[in-house]
Amino acid sequence: MQDLDFNLSQFGFMLNNDTIFLHFHLRNCVDTLARKIMAGDVLELPHLKDEYALGDASVALKRFYVVQDVTRAASGFSQTWYPHILRVKCTPLVDSQEYSEILGMDAGAGDGTTIGDLMSTYNQSMAINDAIISQAEADAPMSGYDIRNLFVVPIRKDNGLVDIEDASDDTDNVNSEQGLVANAASYLKTPDHEYYVGYLTEDGRPPNGAPYTFGIEFPTGQLETGQFHLRTDFFPNVLYRWNGNYWLKFESDVRMTLTNNWDPTVPNQNSASDTYTTKNQQTLKSSFINNNNTATIAGQVVQERQALSKVLRPKADN
Repeated sequence: MQDLDFNLSQFGFMLNNDTIFLHFHLRNCVDTLARKIMAGDVLELPHLKDEYALGDASVALKRFYVVQDVTRAASGFSQTWYPHILRVKCTPLVDSQEYSEILGMDAGAGDGTTIGDLMSTYNQSMAINDAIISQAEADAPMSGYDIRNLFVVPIRKDNGLVDIEDASDDTDNVNSEQGLVANAASYLKTPDHEYYVGYLTEDGRPPNGAPYTFGIEFPTGQLETGQFHLRTDFFPNVLYRWNGNYWLKFESDVRMTLTNNWDPTVPNQNSASDTYTTKNQQTLKSSFINNNNTATIAGQVVQERQALSKVLRPKADN
């Protein structure tokens, strides 16, 4: 047992209640563990159990400490300067991956709860994190900048004037795919490129709310100059514009949700018509680190994600 002392080396009075020092005999460590105690070892201290913890804990909460440093105690040397005593610095165990085997043990309450359920704040931290993510997605549902509310006036590149087309003799073009005002002497053409250029502004939708078609191939038949078509067989989707002779790429749909968990079953919420393509972001976190997929190799089902220590094992050459 040891009393907690105030630390006066910092600003104010601080209690070092998260660090304890223990002493072990060197030979006892070797006889018990077949080695010296080392950093990373976990110690359970029964005399520090909390029998009346707050909350719904019906059992005494165990106390686990992790060895941080191992040194030779100054008072543990014999007259022949041979070390006998090890001085161990320990800190409380935290909920991390390397201690999952300990935290997954039964807590002894008889209801299936684990030690991690009682000691860890993982569930509370995840609930707080999910609430923060939900609020962030409500404030900024898509990455980049939203320019859909900005009107684009098409400008001719040769003279800098507004690009319009005479419609006095051709009322069919007025009611064509461009969806512009009918019964007018002239109407605005669709812009031939995106005028508002910035960080992740391309959303795969025509400017000024112009209608567009979508599919895995280009439409055939009579095509109107300036009409748009979204190719959904590309990732990301690509919006094309017909210039009268051939399809030119207008922009790519690079805006997506900021959620880092990719789910192929989530539909595209960015388009009113294109509802079958995914818009969730696929990152290394979802596709590599947390990869739980399996693969069948030579009739044997194996995990796709494997540690190098298990993959690169030495094998007998026979």
